[in-house]
Amino acid sequence: MEHSDDLCNIEGNGDGRGNNGACCPPSTSAASSTYKLFGRQTSFHQMMGGGKAADVILWRRRRVSFGIIVAATLAWLIFEYSELPFLSVSSDVLLILIVLLFLRANYAAFTKKQLPTLPELVLSEEMVNNAAASFRVKINYMLLMAHDITLGKDFKLFFKVVIILWLLSVIGSAISFFTLAYIGTIIFITVPALYNKFEDHVDRYAGKIHRQFSRHYKIVDESISRLPRSIAKDKEL
Repeated sequence: MEHSDDLCNIEGNGDGRGNNGACCPPSTSAASSTYKLFGRQTSFHQMMGGGKAADVILWRRRRVSFGIIVAATLAWLIFEYSELPFLSVSSDVLLILIVLLFLRANYAAFTKKQLPTLPELVLSEEMVNNAAASFRVKINYMLLMAHDITLGKDFKLFFKVVIILWLLSVIGSAISFFTLAYIGTIIFITVPALYNKFEDHVDRYAGKIHRQFSRHYKIVDESISRLPRSIAKDKEL
């Protein structure tokens, strides 16, 4: 790298003094390529958890991922177009499932067939404690965010929360809850896989957008920070 830089400096104007931007222009593309969404330092698979769930989300287990899309589509069609209550449909599905499993077990016992062993569904104490600890951390973070917004400490956070709540209000007034849940499921199972495939291109454009947004936010933040001073001067006059 140092040797190539020396060559660029020599070839800039022929006398060794170099020419800024002639051979080695500012590395704006390099800066944008180093930007990673969510500020992550690891691979996207590791950020998603790195386990079986991440494999399903990133379509490394294609059958399971495709099955989730099919099941979500069928559930959305049933709840959205049948106009049946959610509780009734859920109860009917569980009732049919339990009856079929019960009849299957009794038929296997009557014909003296060996059923495959089913794993025991037991929540360990460690799993519950980890989930409770993670939930407590997230709740405390949300309460801290609400505290900062109430005191007017973080304008950037306030702006993000206002935009998100406004978008949720607009979306909620346009579509039903089941449609929103279905769209969220499809996005959750497809967008991460697409991002993982086109990661470099997305990070490059996201870096450009992030720099533009940061520049405009800095201008707005400086304008707002001057408001109390101007008001105080008007009061003194």
